[in-house]
Amino acid sequence: MQFKNFDIAAFLRDSWQKKPLFLKNPWTAWHNPIEPDELAGLAVEEGIESRLVIRSNNAWQLEHGPLPDDRFDTLGNKHWTLLVQAVDHYVPEVAALIEPFRFIPNWRIDDVMVSFAAEEGGVGPHFDQYDVFLIQGAGKRRWQVGGHCDENSPLMPHDELRLLADFEAEENFVCEPGDILYIPPGVSHNGVAMGEDCMTYSVGFRAPSRSDLIGHWADDLLAEMQDDDRYADPELAIQSNPGEISSGALDRLHAMITEKMGDRQAFARWFGQYSSTPKYTEMDWQPEQKLAPQELREKLQQGVPLRCNPASRFSFIRTDAEKLLLFVDGQTMECTGDAIPFAEILCAEALVTMDEPFAISDSTINLIVDLYNRGSVAFEPLD
Repeated sequence: MQFKNFDIAAFLRDSWQKKPLFLKNPWTAWHNPIEPDELAGLAVEEGIESRLVIRSNNAWQLEHGPLPDDRFDTLGNKHWTLLVQAVDHYVPEVAALIEPFRFIPNWRIDDVMVSFAAEEGGVGPHFDQYDVFLIQGAGKRRWQVGGHCDENSPLMPHDELRLLADFEAEENFVCEPGDILYIPPGVSHNGVAMGEDCMTYSVGFRAPSRSDLIGHWADDLLAEMQDDDRYADPELAIQSNPGEISSGALDRLHAMITEKMGDRQAFARWFGQYSSTPKYTEMDWQPEQKLAPQELREKLQQGVPLRCNPASRFSFIRTDAEKLLLFVDGQTMECTGDAIPFAEILCAEALVTMDEPFAISDSTINLIVDLYNRGSVAFEPLD
């Protein structure tokens, strides 16, 4: 599915991280990518993150999956919502929803959460710390959009749900199948299902906090540091007061930190690995049988295209005209020669048809074999 009526340049200029935007069915043709029963089936599986939110009067209850097979038979027909995270990892039709949003860089894309709500179901008034596109898949949902919130906004007393205690709606939207509501970070919102079989797809985008970046970057640096790399002052001079920490000592101490923390090239390589690490690292997507280079060449000669694993993350950093660093699932691969244009295409397209001259080069073949054997790419079956 693609957009037919969406001005991307105007959206980035006027709305992205600035204000909410309602889009009335901008698709060339909309169809709901997953049925409720299939979503419920994912919620009972081990290893798939799911939640059940139930409202009873003014009380909210949260249950974490995997849910028992018969749990949905006991819920009734009102006031509950099922949420399943990263459905794009398991359902190709849901993964396809991300493609129209590729005007946002790959490293910012998180996943597609899918919710199914009974009549009057919802998760309560809240705000997120990231951008989200809320796509109505089936049924109707009324969205109320409020003002900006932050860590000082009062919350309802609940151990796990971060629900706003003082929510006031400023705008109201009724989303029907295919409609999209964009919500910037920090903007409060509340969605309530109107009728039965309400399905919503949340395409979310990551926004690392400063504390996360500093903490994880420092952890990575610490792992490589030697214990004998210590402060030294061979030109120490007599001070008038031994209690003073001199400006010279502070300069040397500060430089010990900033010289390491300020290494941009090292940070770039680390961030490529960090941002491409899979969300669910316990999942193993490796094929049962490894692939050899000659087998790959035979597949390519047959015209079999490659599909990127929806659970994998692809991005790259161009170091110079001669080399490119490809980051896939937390791993760094140095690409040169013909492997460079292949890596660029791999990061831009979910389905790659290997009909370019560089596809037969040894460097490209070796790169594809590595990615295939890791489970990051697979062959798309021919019709």
